[in-house]
Amino acid sequence: MKKSSALLFVPIMLAFFTMGFVDLVGIAANYVKADFKLSDTLANLLPSMVFLWFFVFSVPTGMLMNKIGRKNTVLLSLVVTLPALIIPLISYSFVTMLISFTFLGIGNTLMQVSLNPLIAGLVSKEKMASTLTFGQFVKAIASFIAPILAAWAVVRFADWRMILFPLFLTILVLVIVLLFITKVDEPKAENKSTSFRASFSLLGDVTVLFLFLGIMAHVGLDVGLNTTAPKLLIERLHIPLADAGYATSFYFIFRTLGCLLGSAILAKFSGRNVFLVSVLMILVGVLTMFTADKTIIYAGIALFGLGNANIFSVMFSQALICQPKYNNEVSGLMIMGVFGGAVFPLIMGVMSDTMGGQVGAVIVLLALVSYLIIGVFPKIKKA
Repeated sequence: MKKSSALLFVPIMLAFFTMGFVDLVGIAANYVKADFKLSDTLANLLPSMVFLWFFVFSVPTGMLMNKIGRKNTVLLSLVVTLPALIIPLISYSFVTMLISFTFLGIGNTLMQVSLNPLIAGLVSKEKMASTLTFGQFVKAIASFIAPILAAWAVVRFADWRMILFPLFLTILVLVIVLLFITKVDEPKAENKSTSFRASFSLLGDVTVLFLFLGIMAHVGLDVGLNTTAPKLLIERLHIPLADAGYATSFYFIFRTLGCLLGSAILAKFSGRNVFLVSVLMILVGVLTMFTADKTIIYAGIALFGLGNANIFSVMFSQALICQPKYNNEVSGLMIMGVFGGAVFPLIMGVMSDTMGGQVGAVIVLLALVSYLIIGVFPKIKKA
């Protein structure tokens, strides 16, 4: 990061931490399913409700960012996220959780569209992928501690919400204050009057289109594993949810480790090579989930986490480099691809209910990683 931007590092990285709040929906879906006796299809509406809004608001957010700036859009995203953390503490039902995760989805959409280009505008092109990956590392910290906090709250208070939501709410307020008082010198947008048609026309670039679909697949894999891993362990090993929930933390521990390693590796090695190794690790991880051996499944989850850590940053940076004059618009399109987190977990839930087991969900995961290998990898440039 440039010297003039060094003071921005702390508040921006803390903002990446709050971006990780969206991943609590995976473990939350499992607890809500158990508390209200829901089917897989109905329980998976929770992550779908979060990620639906990426489809609705991503491109409009890119256009809004052209007018009010990246920092102001990030601040707006943080404020919108506030009700998501307050509502579950006031009222707990399936309906109120859907409302809570609606706010979480809208806030996270605004955040992901604006925060990535905000930091991308402060570093050189060569350091973009590694810096974005470090941001994903910070985000992953929030992701892997959420299931641990939920399990601890069950033991301590017999209520999975009681530590998780108050702590995340406190951190969110702190980030709002820090970012508000921090001055950001960001580049002015060149295309303040960009239309929906102009934004979507960028999908006419085949590389942008395949990367957009790649983001959908990546998030589908991430949310899918996050949601499915505990249910898979409950089904195969017959263990309680409080114990099976640690599988989600185990995944995010290795994803966090992968982000930390990736921020250094991507600074020295080709993003194309890192992408290939990463998706092959995910493929092996998915294949282990067809077994019923605890050690093999956990080894697969670890590989899945390491592999899924860096492919977002590679695809996102490739898209920004592909269309440098339309960074805000491209960012909106790429983050719209996060809508994959709404589509694929729902399909996984339907497949699991139809096939009478989590093998249906694993088949969907296999299809997604196959697309990354066959469809996206050929579009990744060496530079």
